[in-house]
Amino acid sequence: MNNNMFLSNFVRPALPPKPHPEWALFLDLDGTLLDIAPTPDRVAVPDGLVHDLGAASVALGGALAVVSGRMLSEIDALLSPLRLAAGGEHGAIIRLANGQIDEVDARTPVAWMETLEAATERRPGAFVERKTHSVAVHYRRAAQHEEFYRSLCVDLIDGHSDDYEILHGKLVLEIRPRPVSKARAVERLMSQEPFSGRKPVFIGDDTTDHDGFRAARAMGGEGHDVLVRFGGRPKEVRRWLKSVAGVAAKSLQ
Repeated sequence: MNNNMFLSNFVRPALPPKPHPEWALFLDLDGTLLDIAPTPDRVAVPDGLVHDLGAASVALGGALAVVSGRMLSEIDALLSPLRLAAGGEHGAIIRLANGQIDEVDARTPVAWMETLEAATERRPGAFVERKTHSVAVHYRRAAQHEEFYRSLCVDLIDGHSDDYEILHGKLVLEIRPRPVSKARAVERLMSQEPFSGRKPVFIGDDTTDHDGFRAARAMGGEGHDVLVRFGGRPKEVRRWLKSVAGVAAKSLQ
């Protein structure tokens, strides 16, 4: 058998962790709960996902949060009518379970956003996503320009690396203030009810989620990569989410 043919047909098995009713569950959105789309505004929310998220949140006593690079308003729009505890923009803005908002003051300079936008106008296929606290350049349809955008981002933060950093995601680069990370979202939420006293478990698919993994593990919890635990398939995460609600609900009966 041709080895290349074998590798191309190989499908990673899904080996999801066994859910527990005392978890505090943190979930990334794109690439974890939602399938990656050519552009962020073209993602589709599968039927049943909002219901299953709500059911899992109720079963975990409200200790479920979505922690995403998206703005909080986008998270809410995608998951409407749910308004879960959440971390938007990689933890720059956090909504606690009681609705209170915790937001950092630091913001990426507008001039940097304008420089990136000017660059994308000359390179079709890439686009810039302005956020409240950071800026991202997506080049899923212009992967040939990756090195150019990487160099441009490095040039922009030159002399400011103590205050800003570059995130390298899946065909996306993002400049964000250093105080911002998904670890911040985990730590802040775990300090409040109903998360406090539970075991934090973070599920994510990208390098930006590793901060969340580390924060959860530092508190005696777990961090799981979608590629390793779910075969890289968000549909497996969605299937597993049903079991989270089921197992937790049974324990409360």
